[in-house]
Amino acid sequence: MTDQASASSSAYNEGVIRLLVIATMFWGVAAFLVGVLIALQLAYPVLNLDLEWFSFGRVRPLHTSGAIFGFGGNALIATSFYVVQRTGRTTLFGGETLAGFVFVGYQLFLVMAGVGYLLGITQGREYAEPEWYVDLWLTLVWVVYLLVFLGTVMKRKEPHIYVANWFFLSFIVTVAMLHIVNGLSLPVSWTGTKSYSLFSGVQDALTQWWYGHNAVGFFLTAGFLGIMYYFIPKQAERPVYSYRLSIIHFWSIIFLYIWAGPHHLFYTSLPDWAQTLGMTFSVMLWMPSWGGMINGIMTLSGAWDKLRTDPVLRFLVVSVAFYGMSTFEGPLMSVKPVNALSHWTDWTVGHSHSGALGWVAFVSFGAVYFLVPKLWRRARLYSERLVSVHFWIATIGIVLYITAMWVSGILQGLMWRAYDSLGFLQYAFIETVEAMHPFYVIRALGGVLFLIGSLVMVYNLIRTARGDVREEAGAPAVAPGMNPAE
Repeated sequence: MTDQASASSSAYNEGVIRLLVIATMFWGVAAFLVGVLIALQLAYPVLNLDLEWFSFGRVRPLHTSGAIFGFGGNALIATSFYVVQRTGRTTLFGGETLAGFVFVGYQLFLVMAGVGYLLGITQGREYAEPEWYVDLWLTLVWVVYLLVFLGTVMKRKEPHIYVANWFFLSFIVTVAMLHIVNGLSLPVSWTGTKSYSLFSGVQDALTQWWYGHNAVGFFLTAGFLGIMYYFIPKQAERPVYSYRLSIIHFWSIIFLYIWAGPHHLFYTSLPDWAQTLGMTFSVMLWMPSWGGMINGIMTLSGAWDKLRTDPVLRFLVVSVAFYGMSTFEGPLMSVKPVNALSHWTDWTVGHSHSGALGWVAFVSFGAVYFLVPKLWRRARLYSERLVSVHFWIATIGIVLYITAMWVSGILQGLMWRAYDSLGFLQYAFIETVEAMHPFYVIRALGGVLFLIGSLVMVYNLIRTARGDVREEAGAPAVAPGMNPAE
């Protein structure tokens, strides 16, 4: 990996990255808070408060979009702008002007979509797709984002394109394609909010899951692999374990992931060959996914001792372990007999959150902890001990969450398919709902812990940005006003 070591970091466009880091944590805390609310609503339905704007059906997409696009999206834009400059030894194409438009435009998109969810202004499809005017605005912002990133790559001074940029670029281009095709709709009028999708029936279902699964594949996987391939080597101060493996990882992920969406539509009117195709490519994804996980973890070869003393590196490495676990579980759940038990159950919720919290959030936390001292010119974080506290609180929260959902989901699936000796269903549906209550309480507790951990992180980052330094045993001495090395 090539970084510019000789020039001051002030030569780069960093103002907009600082704003994006702040936005990352703002939307993260907001999304985690809303997630706790809806988890409590499932455990205690009275918390829906009989207010349509705060009912589960409207708040749930607010949580998922806030977490994925608010927290995750800002983290991806921030890290991609940071990485592409340093690995290319150049400033952002278009400077702070175009990058600033991306920042402001993206935050406006998030606000427009969030307000639409609460007011019930969506296309009413499975993903609660925002209405046409929100889609159009996001398309404009995303094209400018692509222009800034691709322009920066093209004007780089370093002849080599580091692999993290390959993953970032694939994420930007593919998400643009997914968004445009899935969002194709016809407005009822140019002055109204209502529109109708150009797809219907099984074509609409296939389009949505082509979008949905590849949003996982390219937004929540490829983009964050770009983070992994830059920040783990930087924090560990070790080269990538195998650059050749990283290239194999990239091309196999790009080719295979795009075909896996139909595994969400088993036992539907989708043609059986298409269902089988989705299952086959999902199982094939085991190989490149685990290749990437091995590459990330083995980057610590010769530096394993750092895990005992560096909690930021701990976040990054554990995120890769969660990536490996999630990408094992996903193909397993795409096998038809397993899917027959798991589909529509809380097992799917546990699987998605092991990836979202363990992989996406943890690698983002590690990257933000790395970035803040660099961007605010601080020698180190305010407190590494608080980073460790955050790590353990969040980890316990994730374990409570996903284990509760695994047990709950398998129990649901078994109860739904249980028959008595006469061939009748053994349990009424309401009995399965009642059986879930203790697991929903545990899930909410896990969410509360994860939220508390994020608040500890925000406090630590604010103190770091202010220039405060907490004296801790084993921490290096820091002279006042001392700047970090690049």
